[in-house]
Amino acid sequence: MTAFGLAIKNFVGPAESPDIDALYAYAQRAEALGFESLWAWDHVILGVEPSFPILDAVCTLTAIAARTSRIKLGTGVLVLPLRNPTVAAKALGTLDVISKGRLILGVAAGWYAREFDAVGVPFKRRGRLFERNLEILTRLWTEDRVTLHIDEHNLREAVMRPRPAQRPRPPILIGGYVDAVLKRVATSGDGWLTYFYTPESYRRSWEKIVGFARVAGRDPKSLSGTNQLAIYVGRSREATEAPMRRWLETEWDVAAWSESTIEHAIRGSADECVEQLRPHVESGADRLVLIPYRYEPEQVELIARDVLPRLSLAAKTPR
Repeated sequence: MTAFGLAIKNFVGPAESPDIDALYAYAQRAEALGFESLWAWDHVILGVEPSFPILDAVCTLTAIAARTSRIKLGTGVLVLPLRNPTVAAKALGTLDVISKGRLILGVAAGWYAREFDAVGVPFKRRGRLFERNLEILTRLWTEDRVTLHIDEHNLREAVMRPRPAQRPRPPILIGGYVDAVLKRVATSGDGWLTYFYTPESYRRSWEKIVGFARVAGRDPKSLSGTNQLAIYVGRSREATEAPMRRWLETEWDVAAWSESTIEHAIRGSADECVEQLRPHVESGADRLVLIPYRYEPEQVELIARDVLPRLSLAAKTPR
């Protein structure tokens, strides 16, 4: 059964500022309406002219964790090479403890070279650094003592307590598009997290993940898939087309080397949104993270009241 999550507005347009009180209200209402999860965006810096304000994903989700009790909390996605893996293991493990086991860790290698330069991390080595950081983080979460000397990291019988609340660790979804990433999903992760994919594109990539998993001796059914989709519920397709396109073209980006596209957007009347979402459900995605048009609270209400029930789906935890 497909689960439905919501993206949160910790990332805003250049003319705005994040509103933490509005974020709290949004998160609490999403939980009350039965959404399965909330997802925070991640960047340290983004843009020059214009620059985009963004609150730290882990800090924001930790604050939300203290004000909710059931809804899962996801990073969609955390740029793992930018972070010291030992410090990241501590911060993310703390979030899982505070939330009593609600963290879903979405991670990726990143794409914004200027951000890597600002942090002092070599952009061209991000794939290898991703794998290194993921190994250190997961071992600190799952092993009693970790001894590992790699690059500048020298762990000598390192012990990290407390452990995350989830056993053996929080689920890890790996984001990205190219075959090397899809193979990484199949061999190192618990699932895949993608962004702005059409149902057809999602299926094609998922078939690759299934193939890579079988070659690696893993059961593909043990993996989950998540797709992030923008949605605007309005009077009609005609009435929502122009504002949705303007929002996506001015405040969002798609990777040129991927099949992500703003044409994926779900827009129109409730009937039209239901019809556009059905192929995404049928694509086999375990979770759809919806990005309501400009994060308007009214959109969240419309989605919960007029769209999701008509798909005959409950917001349940994916397999």
